[in-house]
Amino acid sequence: MRTRKSKIAVGLSGGVDSSVAAALLMEQGHEIIGFFMMIFDKSLNVETSGRHTCYGPGEKEDLESAAMVCKRLGIPFHVVDLKNEYRNHVLDYVRREYLAGRTPNPCVVCNHRLKFGFLLEKARADGLDFDMFATGHYARIARCGDRYLLKRALDPSKDQSYFLYALSQEQLAHTVFPLGTYTKAQAKKIAASVGLETSVRPESQDFIAGNGYASLFSREEMREGDIVDIQGNIIGKHSGIIRYTVGQRKGLGIASGRPLYVLSLDVTRNRVVVSDRKDLFSESFSAGDLNFIAVERLIRPLEVKVKIRLNHQPADASLLPDENERVKVIFKKPQMALAPGQSAVFYSGDTVVGGGTIERTL
Repeated sequence: MRTRKSKIAVGLSGGVDSSVAAALLMEQGHEIIGFFMMIFDKSLNVETSGRHTCYGPGEKEDLESAAMVCKRLGIPFHVVDLKNEYRNHVLDYVRREYLAGRTPNPCVVCNHRLKFGFLLEKARADGLDFDMFATGHYARIARCGDRYLLKRALDPSKDQSYFLYALSQEQLAHTVFPLGTYTKAQAKKIAASVGLETSVRPESQDFIAGNGYASLFSREEMREGDIVDIQGNIIGKHSGIIRYTVGQRKGLGIASGRPLYVLSLDVTRNRVVVSDRKDLFSESFSAGDLNFIAVERLIRPLEVKVKIRLNHQPADASLLPDENERVKVIFKKPQMALAPGQSAVFYSGDTVVGGGTIERTL
């Protein structure tokens, strides 16, 4: 944690974590200003399931909550309109990936491009001045020589470093994560102790309400198709290829005497390929769209632990340089359900070496 007194902008979501980040930094004597990122576009007619989500009509309540946090703490509050940027850089990305039969990771893109990018650029363009930027993410930043390192939070159950691997050295150099050494229970206790109503406010649970993203696609893009087994036999119908992802078991609507899982998505023929669980394991994969943090680039093989989705237990693997700015990842033990499009993050101990996007199994 940087101790020099600074003017710090805090990205407020209306939830407990970002509000506590602001409170902690104030307690340390920093000058704090609050930013709220407005991203919801009503014209898209996003369906709602009643659950509070990152993107949806619940943004109005989030904005009101963030404003109340700033009022309670006595700090300036600014709203930055990023609806167009969110649509162009996050929603369009999600659409492209699903239509290509891949599984996107919108949180990674939103953090790198929006929250730590356009939000700060637009705020400065509007004349707002600040030295550093802070969020309520559970992660840590350290310095080693001339490089800034991204590290896991001390509370492994809340660690969010997986979603932050795409941050650049420049972004890390001007960022603080006040909650990196706290637990969620401690954060809620702090919020309550300073009179913040966010201590009891429900958290966002999904990217978009219903977790189906159907409202982003046309009827033609959601057309029905065949569900086939690994031999190509038709065994059912799907309701739109974008509703499925590699490793999925529930919601297939197939009567079978054994559990079946999505093995792959055949976009060309609009088919969902399913198979037995054993067929989902892979020993290696190729990753591209890389960002390295602990090193400038990978020049020799490296032993790491690899996380291939948020709830995946990091697995031992060898990381090898590959051609065309890619890496090859070879697991010590085969891992299940590697979904093209998802993020793979490489760890050495509690340090994020870097990460990239899963392209294909090998």
